[in-house]
Amino acid sequence: MIKLELHRRYWLIELINYWEGRLTTGHLRQFFGISRQQASKDINQYQQEHAGNLIYCSTRKGYLPTEHFNPAHISGDVAEYLNWMTGQSAHAMPVDPGYRLDHAILRPPARSVSAQIIRPIVHALRHHERLEVDYGAVSSTDRDGRIIVPVRFVNTGSRWHLRAWCEKAQNYRDFVLSRFHGTPIQEGKLLAPLPPDTRWNTHITLSITPDPRLSPEQQQALIRDYAMENGQLRLHIRVALAGYLLKEMQINTKMLDGNPAAQQLILANQDEVKEWLF
Repeated sequence: MIKLELHRRYWLIELINYWEGRLTTGHLRQFFGISRQQASKDINQYQQEHAGNLIYCSTRKGYLPTEHFNPAHISGDVAEYLNWMTGQSAHAMPVDPGYRLDHAILRPPARSVSAQIIRPIVHALRHHERLEVDYGAVSSTDRDGRIIVPVRFVNTGSRWHLRAWCEKAQNYRDFVLSRFHGTPIQEGKLLAPLPPDTRWNTHITLSITPDPRLSPEQQQALIRDYAMENGQLRLHIRVALAGYLLKEMQINTKMLDGNPAAQQLILANQDEVKEWLF
């Protein structure tokens, strides 16, 4: 059985190599605090045990994934990389089976996102560059070519998307990662400074309360669930993320479900914030 620490290093080797397209000893040294010699030893040992996954490129001074790369330590789900890269979760460590508690985890089906899409996006984010992309939105039957400037990855609770300046729309847009097609093409540096992202920089407060049609006992149960103060939950949030939060909480702002127990919560200050939400 592979040792725990070596398993963690193999995991990082695959994660960086697959999603970023280039691995160096510096990645292992920075994350694990080991020497260059030890990092080289780990990579060489990985290559021996997983022949055909990595190849050293002298011009790029790093290890690149081969076209036959077959991961053995990562899931291949882009959420695994983004959760780690953004610090939302560390690599889960195996523990003594006797210490674990019986449990179950519901995992929605992973969105199909290829490394060929993520690698140029990560490069553009780090170097503040433009990308030509082929994007297919649900609202349009045709795939749409456009030039974007990636700004940040955003986790909306149920999925990851990319927030970027869209030159075609002349505004900031949210792009679902699984709806990009092909490989984004690098278009170089920005032509001009980006304008402020008003919806990202503006914060509003959402006042969430139990649906008043519920019985007093049902309302009290929800008040306890969310630790509400004075019967309401006040959430300070960026305008760009408010709609996603309401969706995650199953709060419909356009119409009330005929059964109050189905929705349970309402947006009490809808009139106050509607200019930002609709």
